[in-house]
Amino acid sequence: MERIESILEDVLRGEAVNDDGAGCVDYSIQDQLAELATKGIESQCSADFRPVLMKNITYIVGAVVFNEKGEVLLMQEAKQSCAGTWYLPAGRVEPGEQIIEAVRREVLEETGLVFQPQSLLCVETSSGSWFRFQFTGEILGGKLKTVAEADAESLQAAWVSDISSLSLRSKDIINVIDKARQYFSDLRRSNFPLPAVKSHCKIYLRVVCIIKKKINNRVHVLVSEKGYAHLPMTEINPMRSVHTALKRFMNHVFINDPPPHKPHGILSFEHDGTPIHANDGFCLSIFVSCKNCLEEVSLCPSFTWLEISSKLAQNLQKKIKPHTLAALCI
Repeated sequence: MERIESILEDVLRGEAVNDDGAGCVDYSIQDQLAELATKGIESQCSADFRPVLMKNITYIVGAVVFNEKGEVLLMQEAKQSCAGTWYLPAGRVEPGEQIIEAVRREVLEETGLVFQPQSLLCVETSSGSWFRFQFTGEILGGKLKTVAEADAESLQAAWVSDISSLSLRSKDIINVIDKARQYFSDLRRSNFPLPAVKSHCKIYLRVVCIIKKKINNRVHVLVSEKGYAHLPMTEINPMRSVHTALKRFMNHVFINDPPPHKPHGILSFEHDGTPIHANDGFCLSIFVSCKNCLEEVSLCPSFTWLEISSKLAQNLQKKIKPHTLAALCI
């Protein structure tokens, strides 16, 4: 119990978990393909799929930054396909690059300003092969790019009070800007996690799933006993959505249909882009709560419920409140 609670505390702090790993994956792509095959469903995904940045996987970083007037930082696109439109500073993560360094670089290249990330706002996904990581933070220095300094990265940058007055490259940034405003409007907020440096050669979801026991109302956490006790992990099929990955994993965990449950957001995010193309995967730890009580559900073999301390249970339950976790937009 102490080891699992130590892992949970690491996850709650947004730190890398060093006591479980890819050797304890409970639901690999190979497992998923075998299960689909029994239903007569074929998949184009290889059982030994490994993500390779800019070849079969794409990571985008973006930044939502406000000044003291509440204006948001935008840049004007220079690319021919969308030249003249406005957007949040954003761009691709390059091979061998850490995600934090990538967002700093993109903001500097496109706006001329030095950006310090403070929180991961959300992770947006399209299937399991395109991910966008949106950050917020503060500007430490630099000089706002003007039209006279236009280059291939952007035409200019500006602090904007009313984005509806501009021609936007896409309206998808509106929701992200709203999330950032909600974040800063909460005086009791704590920073959402920044990426913890840990290598992963594949793409994983680590599931922190809690449930209450009816007889004493104590909180229990889902644990896998495959190999050795660890928080359950599933591999993400790049041909399927992250939503599908979570749904199928929950079906895999419970003997009957999974009980009603809700994903609340991201507790931690692990990635290390070095060396080039060796570790282009990552691990997201997501927080899920079950509505039914423990006595009403049945787990498949190799999974169990572990009662956790009152203090840890309280800290986890605080994360159920709105705007307390980075969002997983699936």
